[in-house]
This record gives sequence, structure tokens and C-alpha cells, in this order.
Amino acid sequence: MDNFNKLSIKNQLCFAVYSCSREITRLYTPILNEHDLTYTQYITMLVLWENDNIKVKDMGKILFLDSGTLTPVIKSLEKKGLVERNRSKEDERNVYVSLTKKGQELKSKIETVPDQVGCSLNLEPNEAIELYKLCYKVLDNIK
Repeated sequence: MDNFNKLSIKNQLCFAVYSCSREITRLYTPILNEHDLTYTQYITMLVLWENDNIKVKDMGKILFLDSGTLTPVIKSLEKKGLVERNRSKEDERNVYVSLTKKGQELKSKIETVPDQVGCSLNLEPNEAIELYKLCYKVLDNIK
């Protein structure tokens, strides 16, 4: 290990994770283009399909995105007729996002996306599960 160069880009765990994330996200692009969605719009819709009528702030926590990044994404989805934003009547600082009928209907059209991308990864099911567990372990440890 004396020759191990800890400052080599190839030896950086952070770079391996970053590069892998970018390449996996890139796999989504042609598939999501068919549905007129970006990757960030897609993951926003995933949250809404699980948590309809959610505060922007809570959505940001789930997605690890700040409101400055998330707000334009939500506005874009709103222009596409997939979501709507509403201010809380009790506290106007809170903005809720909910699915429109068109947004709800999109879910059934996009259900095959995870399988399409998953097939491109060429991982055995147990390898995919292990990678998933390790990623969430790292996230939990960081938080």
C-alpha cells in the first residue's frame, strides 16, 4: 500500500459515486424524453405519487434539494399540467404541491422506467440490493 496514491482521481470513492450517479441518470434521459420529463422532474413526480399534496419543504428533504432548485422544477411540472401549487390558508409561507389528473395518469405510463434502466446496469439482483443498501447506509451515516 506504500504506492497507493490517495489523491488519484481513480482512488476517490466520492468520484466513483459521483460518476456512477451521473451515468445512471444519463441512462434515464432518452426514456424520460418520451414522457417530456427531465430526471429531476421524474424524481419529483415519484415523490408526489407517494405523497400527494406535500409541502415543498418536505419534498426538498426527501429529494435532498433546496427550494431554489426544486421551485423551478415544480413550476415546470405545473406548466405541463402535471401538478398544482397551493399556499396554506393557515400559514402562507407553506406551499403544497399536488398532482393533477394528468399527473396521476402519467404514473401508469411511466411504470416501466425503473425496469428499463435497471436492465442497462447488468447487475445481478443481489448485487443491486447490496448497492442500494450501501448507498442508504452512507446517506444515513452522513446525516
